[in-house]
Amino acid sequence: MSLDVNEIREDFDILKEPMNGKPLVYLDSAATALKPKVVLDRMAHYNTKASANVHRGVYQISNEATQMYEGARKTVADFLGAASEREIVFTKGATSALNLVAMSYGLHNLKPGDEILTTELEHHSSFLPWQNVAKVTGAVLKFVPLTEEGRVTVENVEAAVTPRTKVVALNHVSNVMGFITPIKEICEVAHRVGAVVVVDAAQSAPHMKIDVQALGCDFLAITGHKIYGPTGIGALYGRFDLLNAMAPVEFGGEMIDVVDLAGSTFKDAPFRFEAGTPPIAGAIGLAAAMDYLTGFGWDAVRQHELALRDYAISQLSQVEGLQIFNPKTDTGILSFNLDMVHPHDMATVYDANGICVRAGHHCAQLLMRFLKQPATLRATFSIYNTQADVDALVRATIEGKETFDVF
Repeated sequence: MSLDVNEIREDFDILKEPMNGKPLVYLDSAATALKPKVVLDRMAHYNTKASANVHRGVYQISNEATQMYEGARKTVADFLGAASEREIVFTKGATSALNLVAMSYGLHNLKPGDEILTTELEHHSSFLPWQNVAKVTGAVLKFVPLTEEGRVTVENVEAAVTPRTKVVALNHVSNVMGFITPIKEICEVAHRVGAVVVVDAAQSAPHMKIDVQALGCDFLAITGHKIYGPTGIGALYGRFDLLNAMAPVEFGGEMIDVVDLAGSTFKDAPFRFEAGTPPIAGAIGLAAAMDYLTGFGWDAVRQHELALRDYAISQLSQVEGLQIFNPKTDTGILSFNLDMVHPHDMATVYDANGICVRAGHHCAQLLMRFLKQPATLRATFSIYNTQADVDALVRATIEGKETFDVF
C-alpha cells in the first residue's frame, strides 16, 4: 500500500497558501507538523457544540466533553501500546512530560552517588531536566559515548551502566541525526541493574509504530504538534505502579481526593498529575490526529518518507560543497550545510523560494559540538511531501551557492 500524496495534501489548507509569492514547500515537520482539517474540525466540534469542563458537570454537554476527553486518553494508550489508559498523563507536550518525570520521580528517588545515564545526542528537553536533578540531589550525570557516526549503541550503554545507575534517559529518534536508538535492548540492560528508562519519543511517534510494552521502557514522552495535532498538548506514558507511587508536581482542583486543614490526599494516576482544567480541546485534537495518521498504515508512511529521504540524499549529494551529516539516517530527518555559508544565511534563500527548513542548533547544542558545527540546516520529510518538494530544495540550494559565490 502506498500513500496518495495528492489526496493527502488536500487535507492541509495551508499548503494551498503561497509564501513569498512561491508555492509553499514545508520541510520542517520535525519542528512542528501541519494540521489536517479533521483535527481542526474535531476541536471545533468541542468548542462550538460541547464547550464545557470535564469530570465536573452532571449536564449533557459536560458529559459529552468528558467522554471525548477520556476517549482521547484511550486513543493515546492504544497508539502507544499501553496496558491501560491509566498509564497516560496529558501534559503540555513532550518537554512537560519529561520534566514531570524528572521532578517527581527523579527528585524523590535519587540520592548522592546515584548515576543518570544520557548522551550528547539528546534534545535539551531530554537532557536538561536530569542535569537539574543531578545538581539538586547530588546524583552523577554520565554520558554514554557515541560512535564516530553519532549513534547510541547497546554495547556503549552496557559499558557505561553500573550498579549505581538509576536512570537512563534517551531519545528514540534524534531530532538532528534521525538515528533510531535501540531502546528495547537498552531497556534490558538498564533493568538488569534496576534502573528506569525514560524515552523521548517526540521524533519517533509521528513516523513509526510505538509499543511501549514491547520496548519495555518505564516512561515515554510524546508531543501532539509533531503528530499533526495541536500545540500545547502532549502525553506521558508511565508504568502504572511507578506513576501511582510518584508525588504530584502541581496542586489544585481535580487532582485531589480529600482536602483537610492538616493535609490532603490525591487521586490515583493519571489524575493526580492533571491539576486544574485540562487541555480538553488539545487532547481531542491529538486523538483525531492519531486516528488520521494510523489510518494510512505505518508501513506506507515509513516507505513514503524513506523514499523521499533516499531521493533527497541522491540529489543533494551532487551539489558541490554540500556536506550531509547523517547520510545513513534511519528516518526522514536530513541535516546538512553548504561549506562557507552560515545556515541562517542559506535559510533566507530557502525562505525567498517558499521553502521552510530549520536552521540552528535544533535545541541540541551538545550534538552541535560533537559535529563541530555552530548550527546546521535540517529538512524533514513527511506524509504530505513530494519529490517536487525535494527538487525545489535542491534548486534553492544551488541558487544559494551561486548567490554567496563560495566556489
